Amino acid sequence: MDLKKLREEIDEIDSKLLELLNRRAEKVLEVARAKSRAKKSYYSPGREKRILMRLIRENKGPLPKEALEEIFHLILKTSLALEKKLRVGYLGPPATFTHQAALKAFGKGAEFVPMRSIGQIFTEVEKNQVDFGVVPVENSTEGVVSHTLDMFLDSSLKICSEIILEISHHLLGRGELKNITKVYSHSQALAQCQNWLEENLPKAKLIEVESTARAAQKAVKEANSAAIASDVAASLYRLRVLASHIEDRANNYTRFFVIGRSYAERCGNDKTSILFSIKDRVGALYDMLSPFRKQGINLTKIESRPTKKRPWEYVFFVDFIGHKDDEPVKKALSELEEKCLFLRVLGSYPREE
Repeated sequence: MDLKKLREEIDEIDSKLLELLNRRAEKVLEVARAKSRAKKSYYSPGREKRILMRLIRENKGPLPKEALEEIFHLILKTSLALEKKLRVGYLGPPATFTHQAALKAFGKGAEFVPMRSIGQIFTEVEKNQVDFGVVPVENSTEGVVSHTLDMFLDSSLKICSEIILEISHHLLGRGELKNITKVYSHSQALAQCQNWLEENLPKAKLIEVESTARAAQKAVKEANSAAIASDVAASLYRLRVLASHIEDRANNYTRFFVIGRSYAERCGNDKTSILFSIKDRVGALYDMLSPFRKQGINLTKIESRPTKKRPWEYVFFVDFIGHKDDEPVKKALSELEEKCLFLRVLGSYPREE
């Protein structure tokens, strides 16, 4: 077949794809009306995950898995925007890594609302001023974001989904690297680039600010200053990239939570986060975790935090594989609840690979 004939066939397929996409969009609008009548959440990460898992299983190529995921990710996020333009709070200003995580979770069709602090994000979701919030929870290099975990102690909000974002830090500024005397960034970013800073800018003053994007805003206004932030921030705030990929570890990832007012539905590849408190006695924590061993449930994380109510009183955050509605999980949680002072299921949500 000659090139002209092949291109004509591709054009015909494209027209059919367009027709199918619009038919899908019509069904999405019908779903939106049904959700509105039933007062169900428009954001359904479990459903999205199931769709992707099914299509990956059915895919026979030659389209690679990664391309398939990228295409349908865009379709699903566009469909979500058709159902409803959601308001999503994130740790601002624009171009923070939390902003990028929010874009990954909701697509460009949402309305993104920058906020000053993690606490404000929780408050605005609780007050129904925004539909969802996106908050950082841990970094693969520096560990947990303690402020986020602490907010769950007094909040009834649920974890709806998780986002894992690869983090690359860049030194941004207007001048030359040799003239930099101050470096602004979030405390986590400064810590993740500590070795590079000691080697390349040993005399520079390191100044913590509330976000990497705020650091970029500072660097725009001050001579001989720089910011550790993303390449997106460099473009948005018109700063030069003075040094690229300055994080101390190449495999640098941050995990984020989408928080909302209701639980996410099961997808079949889920993770659950819980919070519990125990009486201080010998072997107490071992006893708390034994129900999971009995039910064959894989724990992926355990973290302790002080309650800040009494000295030396702690709560434990635990992540494990499975959904709260799975029978083995229900049995483990029921046994655990009998042994602890209190237990709260923070959320079950699709597991991010």
